[in-house]
Amino acid sequence: MANEGDVKTALETRSTSDALVDGSALVARALAAADVRHMFGVVGIPVTAVATRAVAAGVRFIAFHNEQSAGYAASSYGYLTGHPGVFLTVSGPGCVHGLAGLSNAAINAWPAVMISGSCDQSDFGRGDFQELDQIAAVKPFVKVAVKATRISDIPRLVREVLAAAVSGRPGGCYLDLPSDVLHQTIPESEAARILAEAENPRFEEIVVSESVEIEKAVSLLRHAERPLIVFGKGAAFARAEDALKKLIDITGIPFLPTPMGKGLLPDTHELAATAARSLAIGQCDVALVVGARLNWLLHFGEPPRWSKDVKFILVDVCKEEIELRKPHIGLVGDAKQVLNLINREIKDRPFCLGRSHSWVEAISKKAKENVAKMELQLRKDVVPFNFFTPMRIIRDAILAEGSPAPILVSEGANTMDVGRAVLVQNEPRTRLDAGTWGTMGVGLGYCIAAAVASSPGRLVVAVEGDSGFGFSAMEVETLVRYQLPVVVIVFNNGGVYGGDRRNPDEITGPYKDDPAPTSFVPNAAYHTLIEAFGGKGYIVGTPQELKSALSESFSARKPAVINVIIDPYAGAESGRMQHKN
Repeated sequence: MANEGDVKTALETRSTSDALVDGSALVARALAAADVRHMFGVVGIPVTAVATRAVAAGVRFIAFHNEQSAGYAASSYGYLTGHPGVFLTVSGPGCVHGLAGLSNAAINAWPAVMISGSCDQSDFGRGDFQELDQIAAVKPFVKVAVKATRISDIPRLVREVLAAAVSGRPGGCYLDLPSDVLHQTIPESEAARILAEAENPRFEEIVVSESVEIEKAVSLLRHAERPLIVFGKGAAFARAEDALKKLIDITGIPFLPTPMGKGLLPDTHELAATAARSLAIGQCDVALVVGARLNWLLHFGEPPRWSKDVKFILVDVCKEEIELRKPHIGLVGDAKQVLNLINREIKDRPFCLGRSHSWVEAISKKAKENVAKMELQLRKDVVPFNFFTPMRIIRDAILAEGSPAPILVSEGANTMDVGRAVLVQNEPRTRLDAGTWGTMGVGLGYCIAAAVASSPGRLVVAVEGDSGFGFSAMEVETLVRYQLPVVVIVFNNGGVYGGDRRNPDEITGPYKDDPAPTSFVPNAAYHTLIEAFGGKGYIVGTPQELKSALSESFSARKPAVINVIIDPYAGAESGRMQHKN
């Protein structure tokens, strides 16, 4: 005969197993079981419960003001961590706003998953609240788009989109959660069973090029007279920095990072060709391109910027990308894995150009000349500020932080262009900028993602133009709410590119007294925006004021905005973009 304690335990067990779990709780548990640690988003009908239950399940939810910024945060989080960045939106317009983050992930090849609520399935087509065919809307921007049509689909589909986001070439994925599915319930025992069944998702296999192709690539590099190694954020995502360093150490080949490849090897490395970019790409005869596409950022690999005779060895995780570009040799595979195979092949028959090699000497000489010219510009304290004086002061303050280096976020026209040349990256994945798509408005989302993805207290510094800052400025409240160690530096020159730059003959017509399309309110008090929420704001116009603001804000490791007043007529569009504008 069972005693009273046994009966009580049996009743409690039965009660627990019979407890009902709704769709929102199942989504949260599925994410937590997949080791999702952070989720970004904007809550509302019908997903508020998803966010609150995710927090209860151990997932940190960072609530934004706008789905665009949440999506940008998720995409950069995927890049920085190697795990899919997840963001949550409401239905209809929330999903549409989130497309900005999904498309950014797709173009940059970063893993991200957007989860959106949607209207009741039974009411679709009847004009339900925020009704939209969201699967159709997201398809151009994702690798996978799936809808849970019943609660039992949720764990499997959560795992499916998370796995797809990082399989093969990383990218965006989408999960649609109808309102009725989120409100469905199943017993706890059933929830536990389907969660367990979903634990082993299938990943797309990456087929690495055969050894004969590796041998051909090494032979081409070995016999090149003017070889160059180019690497981009694909190599950074693959954590290929050690393999790259080994390759460059043993071969002595100069290297050129793309903007977000900066830091994989230190900008100060003696073989860095960044300051001799035109010479390097214009005269190299063999270019090993690792984790970077031959797109507009690399002038499509075509003359006149590149030699008409250059032979490309293209390393990419995506076979279709290689087939599209038609390089001399294509090596399919993860950048780190392929570089390790190249290093192993070279090890058997080592070669090194040496510092006295004519090509190495030419690159080194040109780089030193250009750096010296830049330093002459940077040495002068120009007031009212041009772009160079404050950028030099910021560079020195960031370098003084030592290691781990602050993560730098950069967006804008002049601000990003000058910053790319002046600001120094010596550690991998410490630069986030407008990226392949040249996306403006990414700044605050990137800052928040970098802060939560990094070790506690690691400083994040944003250097932004006033136009770029304006896209997401309200997210400074998010910085304050979560007390993130982010310092936002706004280069305030009164508009897009600067103030009113119209020729007199352009100032005509019935609206000639309106501000120029490029103009903002002069000397806008951006620093007061963060003060409204309890953060620290600074306005600076002299070198000493900027140095003081940087010293104080960097030491505090608390949310701050530094409003740097720039001469509105300083700077111009970068040479790479002038012909497009």
